Amino acid sequence: MSAARVGVVTFPGTLDDQDAARAVRLVGAQAVPLWHADHDLKGVDAVFLPGGFSYGDYLRCGAISRFAPLMEELVPAAKAGLPVIGTCNGFQILCEAHLLPGALTRNASLHYVCRDQRVRVEQTATAWTNSFEPGQEIVLPVKHGEGRYVASEETLAALEAGGHVVFRYAGGNPNGSLNDIAGIRNEAGNVVGLMPHPEHAVEELVGAPSTDGLGFFTSILKNLVNT
Repeated sequence: MSAARVGVVTFPGTLDDQDAARAVRLVGAQAVPLWHADHDLKGVDAVFLPGGFSYGDYLRCGAISRFAPLMEELVPAAKAGLPVIGTCNGFQILCEAHLLPGALTRNASLHYVCRDQRVRVEQTATAWTNSFEPGQEIVLPVKHGEGRYVASEETLAALEAGGHVVFRYAGGNPNGSLNDIAGIRNEAGNVVGLMPHPEHAVEELVGAPSTDGLGFFTSILKNLVNT
C-alpha cells in the first residue's frame, strides 16, 4: 500500500503538532496537517490530536475545541472506526467530545508537572498499542496541569471490567488520576487517549527519555496494513 496518511490536528494554542508530524514521518507515514476550522479530514487513514492549550484552556481543557468545525467531521468518523489518538490536551478533547468517558481535572497537587514518567501498558488490542507487550513498561514525558483522570464509580468499574484501561502510571502517580489511569480506549479500540506524550519520545538525539513513543506510530501502521 502507499504511505499511510495520518492527520495531525492544529487548534489555536496547540503546541505539539510539529512534533507529532515528525514522529509520523519517522515511521514512514505521511503527516497531513488538519486545521480546526475546516470541515475536511482530507481522506486521512488515522488522526492524531496533539497536546497544547487549545483556545488557552480558558474554560475546561478541550471544552471549546469539541465544537470546532473539524470535530463535526472527526466525531462521526471515529464512531465509524477511524483510528484516533489524543495526547494530553488531545485526550481532554476526546473526553469533552464524548468519544471517551470521564474527564481530566486539575492535578491533585494543584501544580504543573513536567517529568519523564514510567507507564505500564495494560492493553495491546488497540489500533495504537499493538506493537507493545502486555505489562511492558515504557518511559514517556508528561507535562500538564490538568491531567487527573476522574470518572464515576460505575464508569471506572466498566473501564476495568472491559479492559479499556490502556495505560497506568508506574513508579508514582504524577497527578492523582483515579486507579493510576494514564490512558484509556473506547469499546472498539480505535480511539485512544493518554496524558503522556509519545511524540516526545521518538529520538534520543534530541534528549528524549527513550524512543518508546515510536511504538504508537508503528502500531497504527501495522493496524492500517492489516485492515
